[in-house]
Amino acid sequence: MNFEFLSRTFLFQGTSPEETQHMLSCLNAEPKSYPKGSVICQVGDQMKAMGLVLSGSVHIESIDMMGNKTILNRIAPGQVFGETYACIPGEKLLVGVTAAEDCQILFLEVGKIFRTCPDTCPCHEKLIRNMLMVMAKKNLELSRRSLHTAPKSIRGRLISYFSQEMVQQGSSRFIIPFNRQELADYLGVDRSALSNELGKMRKEGMIEVNRNQIHYLEQED
Repeated sequence: MNFEFLSRTFLFQGTSPEETQHMLSCLNAEPKSYPKGSVICQVGDQMKAMGLVLSGSVHIESIDMMGNKTILNRIAPGQVFGETYACIPGEKLLVGVTAAEDCQILFLEVGKIFRTCPDTCPCHEKLIRNMLMVMAKKNLELSRRSLHTAPKSIRGRLISYFSQEMVQQGSSRFIIPFNRQELADYLGVDRSALSNELGKMRKEGMIEVNRNQIHYLEQED
């Protein structure tokens, strides 16, 4: 396992690779691999451990009774999922987790994060502080998606999402982590309607699109 990589994640920030390795034994860490498209967790499951993505990525999805899917978030390497549910014993998942590509997940027992281990690890306080930061960051991500789905029009949702990516990536040229269908699911719109709107925005000279690479073109007054 790459302890150097783990020590650079938000969860283990401020710890050395050696400290990270020691903490994993305290947290009953268990790595698992999943092929693309496989279900990692489904609605109704109860989570005793949260997942930390080591490689690949996963989608947090909401699927209604009619089978309509909405992508709520994409979890990339170094990020975690399921931490809120794992903190509440017996709480059933209202969302599903699917492998967006071949991935490896490290499952960690959340209960052991908030309980000092018998060895009284000096870095345990850092872990608790980092865990709170991770949970706050996830709340912000959910809030951002709410902002993107608030506009009634597809163009409004695209502009909201693209504006965020421009700010986060610091450039009018940016890469989004979704293909066309995934972007439609994330914004809660029909794929064909999304493609049509992107085509209109391109014809109007607002954007240039090359697969998942977007270039926002400055508009003249």
